[in-house]
Amino acid sequence: MRLHYAGAFPEPIGFLLLPRFSMMAFFSAIEPLRIANRIAGERLFTWRVIGLDGASITASNDMTLLADDTLASAPALPSIAICASFEPEERLTRHLLHWLHQRHQGDCVLGGIDTGSLILARAGLLEGQRVTLHWESLPAFRERFPEIDAVESLFEVGPRGFSCAGGTAAMDMTLDLIARRHGDALAADVSEQLIHARMRPRHDHQRHDLTQRLGTHKHSVIEAVALMERHLETPLTLARLAARIGISLRQLQRLFEQELGERPRDHYLRLRLQHARQLLRETDRDILSIGLASGFTSASSFSRAYKQHFGTSPSQARHPHSDDTT
Repeated sequence: MRLHYAGAFPEPIGFLLLPRFSMMAFFSAIEPLRIANRIAGERLFTWRVIGLDGASITASNDMTLLADDTLASAPALPSIAICASFEPEERLTRHLLHWLHQRHQGDCVLGGIDTGSLILARAGLLEGQRVTLHWESLPAFRERFPEIDAVESLFEVGPRGFSCAGGTAAMDMTLDLIARRHGDALAADVSEQLIHARMRPRHDHQRHDLTQRLGTHKHSVIEAVALMERHLETPLTLARLAARIGISLRQLQRLFEQELGERPRDHYLRLRLQHARQLLRETDRDILSIGLASGFTSASSFSRAYKQHFGTSPSQARHPHSDDTT
């Protein structure tokens, strides 16, 4: 899915599927290519499925796909998308890192779908690039790789790489590819075949805005939650929060209970704990530093709140087979 392509058509694209990859994202990337070929009446694109070492790869939904190639047998390709989802680093080996560097040095443009960019970051192949990945994984990614420009867009395409947030964002990225290679009219026809209401530009947000996510149009509530989301590491007091949006503390509490059915302190705590859970899943930071990054003043207060909310301790969440009972 390189920005420019000067080779002969059909254009070959490789998809490296890591175990537990997102089937939704993979199919969203593939189907527009298939439909473009059908509408055009000729093969504009071909694709190859690459597995690490075996004949099949199991997705996060437990469905299995057969691979066309392994790392050892995959042919030279102009671009390869790394399709991942949950815990992509579990299969990150020295052999895979070496293979990615070989492809990069051989003028293959590498990209990430969903959490595929995490693999490329670990390989040190994202220098100077702007990337995106699924919004749940962005905070942890930014913590681990502060030198990489990671944004919450649907997809990013540059001369040296590409990335998308996964899900249907992969469809938007592929439609963008079709438009760049073969014109807007073909991309629009493909989009209609997919019942895809509009081709979203790369800079569209991944998530619904707060009005849709919260189910309220109350400006004070929306503004308060936006402030909460921006101040997870150093939480604002509720009194300070109310003052920032120009209402009283009593009004703030009443509005949350009326519009969201919960107290503002409970909503704020849930946001901080969800942030902590993502850091536990996707970073190797110690539990104390994760607690501090989520607005808790000690490991014990963080552990108590986490266990009360999720029913398991932070240690158990990171190591589910441990006997930790703290």
